[in-house]
Amino acid sequence: MRQDIAFHPGEAVSQRIVGPFLASLFDAVVTVDPHLHRVATLPEAVPAAQAVVVSGAPLLADWIVQQRPGALLVGPDGESAQWVAQAAQRHGLQHAVCTKERHGDRSVTIALPPLDVQGRAVVLLDDMASTGHTLAQATRLLLQAGAASVDVAVTHALIAPDALAALHEAGVGSFWSTDCVAHASNAVAMAPALAEALAQVAAALE
Repeated sequence: MRQDIAFHPGEAVSQRIVGPFLASLFDAVVTVDPHLHRVATLPEAVPAAQAVVVSGAPLLADWIVQQRPGALLVGPDGESAQWVAQAAQRHGLQHAVCTKERHGDRSVTIALPPLDVQGRAVVLLDDMASTGHTLAQATRLLLQAGAASVDVAVTHALIAPDALAALHEAGVGSFWSTDCVAHASNAVAMAPALAEALAQVAAALE
């Protein structure tokens, strides 16, 4: 899903190859928070008869309000806006999104949104965490701006132990994730939401 363009001359665009291949194998595809960047919807990438997206953001929001009541939700970049908005709407939480300029795989520049974070409990929310560089930089900026605490919540915890340690060194308190990817940080179960989506798919196929 992340390789939706050719980043180097002659490269295959995996999304255009794998998506139609998957669509040809199944009656329906159900997935959780696919990384949609240059395509707007899952059916554009996986043209199955039914291509259903289940989001972990609302369920992460349920967990966040239990752990950090009244938290300010912040997305680390523009791509995270959709998930931050879903989570915030569920519980009426204030939210904002950082701006990011990428200079390479491991080099990014982050700018905080024009928002007063002084004394606030902030939760950075995104669809995934891998290297953690963007989240770490956003955390440092938020703490410098006066945030009382910064925690992270993601759908897919694709993060190595050293990257997670680097996040905590940057000032991240808790790191929470759904159980889409088995990880010690798993705090939210996706099975009920997936079961509901599968029931709707099955009903439509009858």
